[in-house]
Amino acid sequence: MTPVFSLRAWRPRLPHPAWLALGVLLLASPLVRAQAFDFETLTRLARERAQAAYRGGGDKLPSELARLDYDQYRDIRFRPAQALWRDAGLPFETQFFHLGRTQAEPVRVNEITPQGVQHIRYDRRAFDYGKNRLEPQAWGDLGFAGLRVHYPLNSPDYKDELIVFLGASYFRALGAGQQYGLSARGLAIDTAGGSGEEFPRFTEFWLERPAPGARQLTLYALLDSPRASGAYRFDIVPGPQSTVTVRARVFLRAGAGRPVATLGLAPLTSMFLSGENQPRPGDFRPEVHDSDGLMVATGDGEWLWRPLQNPRKPLVTSFAMNRLAGFGLMQRDRAFASYEDVEARYERRPSAWVRPLGDWGPGRVELVQLPTPDETHDNIVAYWVPAQWPAPGAPLEFAYELGWQGDAQQRPPAGWVTQSRRGIGYSPLSADELKTQVQYVVDFTGPALDALAPEAPVQAVATSDAGGRIVEQHLYRNPATGAWRLTLRVQRNTPAQPIELRAFLQHHNEAVSETWSNILLPD
Repeated sequence: MTPVFSLRAWRPRLPHPAWLALGVLLLASPLVRAQAFDFETLTRLARERAQAAYRGGGDKLPSELARLDYDQYRDIRFRPAQALWRDAGLPFETQFFHLGRTQAEPVRVNEITPQGVQHIRYDRRAFDYGKNRLEPQAWGDLGFAGLRVHYPLNSPDYKDELIVFLGASYFRALGAGQQYGLSARGLAIDTAGGSGEEFPRFTEFWLERPAPGARQLTLYALLDSPRASGAYRFDIVPGPQSTVTVRARVFLRAGAGRPVATLGLAPLTSMFLSGENQPRPGDFRPEVHDSDGLMVATGDGEWLWRPLQNPRKPLVTSFAMNRLAGFGLMQRDRAFASYEDVEARYERRPSAWVRPLGDWGPGRVELVQLPTPDETHDNIVAYWVPAQWPAPGAPLEFAYELGWQGDAQQRPPAGWVTQSRRGIGYSPLSADELKTQVQYVVDFTGPALDALAPEAPVQAVATSDAGGRIVEQHLYRNPATGAWRLTLRVQRNTPAQPIELRAFLQHHNEAVSETWSNILLPD
């Protein structure tokens, strides 16, 4: 795996889908068409879109909805009794989000039934508008901002939110005992590089009516943007780890005017404000983040852990490989004491692990980290960039399994990093040395390490690129936890230059841990 580092000219654009607890009812219209709908049908629609000039949905939002402030928009509430499939007593129910404020572009929603496809119309009677003085009778079939699916995740007596699709191509899901954190997207275009990021949208959904007792829900989505169109199928299986299997066919649009610089597959979006490696002065909370690291598994068996950071300037790093086994933005730290936030409950935020189905070929996992002043901004993005993508009109087909994981989550088979702290305690170093040297304390654990005898000869293999020099390192068992602790002291050669650090544990020339891969940024 080859790490690539760059600080690029940046036009910051933070992705902020408005994940608000709103909803809308749906009432099915008369039958639209009786022919079967499947992934091939959707592929034809996506191909036709890609062969034509892009036509955005436009801003058709009534002015009175556009003028709503945050609290007024939140006051539009869904009537739960009107959820799709509730009257049939099915295990899944679907609710809808109302348009308003920043959610200005409608999506079209359909239901796939044994009798055919039915369009689901907006109906104002499905909403409680609270204290708002609105005239919804004049809006007609307004459409929806997005949808959410409910399922009894934690108790058979209550249907919890399972998955939400809202804003551009964003979606996020939950497993049992989890609380919303990071998001996924259908596609990322020019998140890094190019002339500005493009956010493709899911413009239409088709929901497959589940059978009584069903344990899986299938829905389809049509993606569209100025430079791409795509067909997506989502098979959603709830559980302790809820799993979304995604199948996609993406077409680049001919004559789009500007080429695609970066095409990101299976993108994940998260937030990192502060952590054990980057504490925040003045905050009573030890850590504030939805994810604490990027984990990558290559096709040749290497595992990598890159701790996330909140940089002062936009930061883009990537890891090139011939074949991808998986990647994810992970929330490894599951202890409440690490966060001490009784409202946000960051220890319940899920990790998201992407496992390709089939060989995606050569490419790179790219990680984008943006500066953020607080936890209300998503500032972390990770995705797979294929080395090659098809010509306009030809399909790029890929599939993957996306696991929303809690306490039981994907780990490297041998050993992994449990924490990496930056800082120096008491030291006889001079003032000049303290200005140019940085220390990390990295803890490792895992089955391969636990199986070793106490006297086993374990060594750390630590390296720095030309920007720095490792002047001291120690590896020993932590007597309090039994884990292995590595301390590294790094000398900066050029203070203004970032330094790439790598370290893993070895026993008899065999790696017994993942690789800790960290960027030491200029102060």
